[in-house]
Amino acid sequence: MSRPKLIALLIVEIVAMVAVMGAVLFVAAGSWRWPAGWRFIALFGALSLLLSLWLLWADPALLQERLKPPVQRGQGRWDRAFMGAAVLTFLAWLALIGLDAGRFGWSRAAGWAQGLGALLLIASYVGIGWVFRTNSFAAPVVRIQAEREQTVIDSGPYALIRHPMYAFALPIFLGAPLVAGSLWGLMAVPLAIIGIGWRAVREEQALASGLRGYADYARRVRWRFAPGVW
Repeated sequence: MSRPKLIALLIVEIVAMVAVMGAVLFVAAGSWRWPAGWRFIALFGALSLLLSLWLLWADPALLQERLKPPVQRGQGRWDRAFMGAAVLTFLAWLALIGLDAGRFGWSRAAGWAQGLGALLLIASYVGIGWVFRTNSFAAPVVRIQAEREQTVIDSGPYALIRHPMYAFALPIFLGAPLVAGSLWGLMAVPLAIIGIGWRAVREEQALASGLRGYADYARRVRWRFAPGVW
């Protein structure tokens, strides 16, 4: 794909993502006059755009891979089902945040907690950037990228844990609801841990059977998400 087409696709996907997220949040909130909601959308959109622009410069092949549809050839049925369920759950989570912090005020996050949430989001994106810098095969779907001659990555964060992408993504589920001022949104954290943990195990099975050297790597690197924990 040419660079202008890649940039155009990137802009379309970022705008569409922010528009859908904003629509769900503010429709659930019942009002556009929700400053914390705007701060959340602005921060999430800005971080996503900055990371994507950096990836456009650092690894355009990976950016192109990450802009592909969530359902692809070579992807297992279980991962297609997971991606569909993940999208629906994510939208329901945004609606819960909007209902809580925007419409009904069931809970309220203090100003310091909203600031902490912003720091968690920023730290999460920085960590994900580290993963992208290390692993050019960090696609959003589980499949063996034979056309890109995928190999096992065991440097950087992968020298410590097997799934740094997931580990760095989990703080988003802590930070996002805090930025928006919703404590009820934190209920997604255990669901995210369970769901992403299940996917990590299934992903390892797929990689061990289809990617040369992965089984040896998994024996060398014991921990999945956090050293000493799991």
